[in-house]
Amino acid sequence: MFTASAHAQTERKTLSGQSIAVYNIAGKISIEPGTGSDVIVEITRGGRDAAKLSVSVGDIRGANALRIIYPDDDIIYPAMGRGSNSGTRINGDGTWGNDHGIFGGHRVRVRGSGSGTEAWADLRILIPAGNRASVNILVGELSANHVNADLHLESGAGGIRTTDTKGGLHISSGSGGIDVRDASGDDIGLIVGSGGIVLNGMTGRNLKIESGSGTVSGSKLSVDNLDIETGSGGIRFDDISATGRVKLDAGSGTIRTSFLKSPKSIDVDAGSGGVTLALPASLGADVDIETGSGGIDSDFAVTSNKFERNHLIGRIGDGSSRIHVESGSGSVHLKKR
Repeated sequence: MFTASAHAQTERKTLSGQSIAVYNIAGKISIEPGTGSDVIVEITRGGRDAAKLSVSVGDIRGANALRIIYPDDDIIYPAMGRGSNSGTRINGDGTWGNDHGIFGGHRVRVRGSGSGTEAWADLRILIPAGNRASVNILVGELSANHVNADLHLESGAGGIRTTDTKGGLHISSGSGGIDVRDASGDDIGLIVGSGGIVLNGMTGRNLKIESGSGTVSGSKLSVDNLDIETGSGGIRFDDISATGRVKLDAGSGTIRTSFLKSPKSIDVDAGSGGVTLALPASLGADVDIETGSGGIDSDFAVTSNKFERNHLIGRIGDGSSRIHVESGSGSVHLKKR
């Protein structure tokens, strides 16, 4: 990884208020727990043109926002690698996203090599418990560790990793994987355009995952409601404890999930790829399973109202929950844990 010079100096900025925002076009951002009431941002500039960067702090749409201002529309960030590039439209205030500046502002391009301003900023953000923070990077790595705060994390191109977070967690990545470990919060949302999502250890009320392309996988989810949608790529989760509604939607790719408890309802839509649901032996459910091509197999005794090769309607046990599966192509299996 290309890093800033060992001689680079670090400057500190203080952001007051319960809601803060940070915007940086290129670099690495690390979010860590802070003390006191203010958010501290440590800034280390890198690159031959590092001195040309400036820092602006002030209120932006209700949040105390820190923006790293780049003097050029062509930015060179060698950590991307030769031949790599990314870009977006940047508002005059140094912000982007959230439906602001989509058709306005100026186009900024970040490349791994070539002509332009070679500069980036690595940030260390110290957030006290209970704060709300929106942290945005266009190109680079973003991580949050052991933070107790409401976090909104966004990356245009680059991986995002969180470990042991408490509070609301909303992550969006245009391209690059998302890796979440041991998250606790009422609402967690993970969105990636292209790249895999790994989630191991989550406790909360609502979990929503969206992936344009890439496998979504993990284990040890304890939630009320679970909603996973992927355009292309499999869904694979073990040890799910869900008490409410579960929705699984895969345009293409295998769906394999294992439940410790039986949710009130499971809705599965698989365009292509097999579906395997492993459920407790005590399962009671009304089932409606249909496949375009592929068989239907159940470890559970089913009292059937309709049973054909590609369509099964019936009841397992007391029918206290509901299972609905549609598969365009691929077999459907109901397994006992």
